[in-house]
Amino acid sequence: MIGEMKIVFPHFGNYHIPIAKFVEKTLNIKPFLPFAITKKTIELGAKHSPDFVCVPFKYNLGNYIEALENGANVLIQAGGGCRFGYYGELQEEILKNLGYNFKFYKLTARSLDKLAFYKMLKKINPNLSFGKYVYSAYFLYKHVKLLDEIEDYIRKNIGFEVNIGDFEKLEKKFHCEMKVIKKISDIRKISVKYKKLFKNISIKKPKNCLKVGIVGEFYVLIEPFSNYYIERELAKKGIEVKRYINVFYTAFSKDHRFKKRLKRAKPYILDDIGADGVDSVGHALELTKKGYDGIIHIKPFGCTPEINAIPALQNISNDYNIPILYFSVDSQTSETGVKTRLEAFHDMLLMKKKKE
Repeated sequence: MIGEMKIVFPHFGNYHIPIAKFVEKTLNIKPFLPFAITKKTIELGAKHSPDFVCVPFKYNLGNYIEALENGANVLIQAGGGCRFGYYGELQEEILKNLGYNFKFYKLTARSLDKLAFYKMLKKINPNLSFGKYVYSAYFLYKHVKLLDEIEDYIRKNIGFEVNIGDFEKLEKKFHCEMKVIKKISDIRKISVKYKKLFKNISIKKPKNCLKVGIVGEFYVLIEPFSNYYIERELAKKGIEVKRYINVFYTAFSKDHRFKKRLKRAKPYILDDIGADGVDSVGHALELTKKGYDGIIHIKPFGCTPEINAIPALQNISNDYNIPILYFSVDSQTSETGVKTRLEAFHDMLLMKKKKE
């Protein structure tokens, strides 16, 4: 190895909290936490990336450069499902050409099996026992599950809080406690505590409030900086938001099995179109049947699986008369443009609901 290990992984929503605990438990090393994404991150990533790559590549590369500049020397990446599964090799080559000294560990869908994480972590920590790995993996499972359950509740209700800021303040306290837990029993205690506290926050939600579902590509849905905090903007307008895609759904849920995903998307999709494309169509159809007022589809510019999904989404929009707003994001996307289009979409939903 190269001296003292300072391990880092890309920033990804709030999942750096459970991922950091998993790394700490399996490697006995406190990880070098990724910096929160800023405009500088995407500028760095875009500057050193090929023009044709998608925006998740650029964000990840920017994360790595910022971390390496601040002393990190071991990089971990997990990706796949589309061409992003090939990006690890390219990112490693770019960073080495920039003169950085580091070790790079990759886990992609092409090499994924039940023991893939264990094999990768064993390379970093030869003393890692399989029993310790299994316990840490279950700890991660429970941690991610709770995080996604809390975030889903916030997403549905934050737009209707009586005292503005109550949800955000409590969420910060929740994250702080999640960072210091040590045992699975701690997760159970925090789960009971915070589910009760969040439900005690006063909300005033109309019975017939506007409801919008969000579908699209995995990374730009989950990393709020990359989608210009679109869920927060919708909440400000008094809209209930639903998003199925999260880490628990993708990594652990039985609903993510391909046969179930394809069944949800029929008859608009009859075969796999790559990555999250089938989910985008299936979830859009499911939300439509549940009576949602509109759908927002978000993808990185040039994302082939999501481009494949768009004709099916347009057919759903026509068949069910449901508005769908499409966003294609890149490092050059204007935040002002996103907000302006959201305003127009909101006005259209209000007029449609009033007419109905």
